[in-house]
Amino acid sequence: MSGPDKSTDDGRMTLGEHLEELRRRILYALAGFLAAMGVGLAITPNLIGILKAPYLHVMARLGLEGNLVVLDVSAGLVNYLKVGFYAGIVLSSPWLFYQLWAFVAVGLYPRERRHVVWAVPTCSVLFIGGALFFLFVVADDVLFYLLQMSKWMGVMPLITFSSHVSFMTSMMVVFGLAFQTPLVIVTLRALGIVSMRALHRYRRHVIVGILILAALMTPPDPFSQLAMAVPMWLLYELGILLSYLLVRGRRASEAG
Repeated sequence: MSGPDKSTDDGRMTLGEHLEELRRRILYALAGFLAAMGVGLAITPNLIGILKAPYLHVMARLGLEGNLVVLDVSAGLVNYLKVGFYAGIVLSSPWLFYQLWAFVAVGLYPRERRHVVWAVPTCSVLFIGGALFFLFVVADDVLFYLLQMSKWMGVMPLITFSSHVSFMTSMMVVFGLAFQTPLVIVTLRALGIVSMRALHRYRRHVIVGILILAALMTPPDPFSQLAMAVPMWLLYELGILLSYLLVRGRRASEAG
């Protein structure tokens, strides 16, 4: 009978080994994140300019004057570190996703582990793509809609730099995670958890779920919700297409 810190006879890891592997992966992920955050802090002045640009552009469109403000003497330093922190998350996302998938792969069969090879870069591309999609495509219109409401009510918006950074970075993370939709679908299909028939049959239920999720994860305005829901629906359809190609490729290889 094997001890608590040894592998079982069939090669699977024990609970103790899984915990040790988890600890090791967390340490690797933390080290990579800290290194990436160091780079992020070095380029934070440029990133602050990029994050401020949508707000300044929208204020000009609305014919309003105003810049982002701070309310206490430490706000500048705190927000500098905050931007560097989120930059570290984005820059280290390939390494973080690799550590996550490497830990998951320990519990998979050899034929399933090969999916990790393409899952890691795909995760990274989708996450960064979603974050950039919000920053460069959606942010202007979302801010315009929200600030236009203030102008319509005759209220002069006085936005703090801290709240703007929090809004921009949190929405970039939300869009980055939402863009993982096709990868989740393909992974579930590759592991045999869902079938192609189920993906088609429950399409309407998924669309309703996407609308509810978008309403919960975005500001309370229709544009923001649709700006997330429509890409997520398209990514769901992309996931179905990629799953179909995966199934067809697998059948072709088996027939050959």
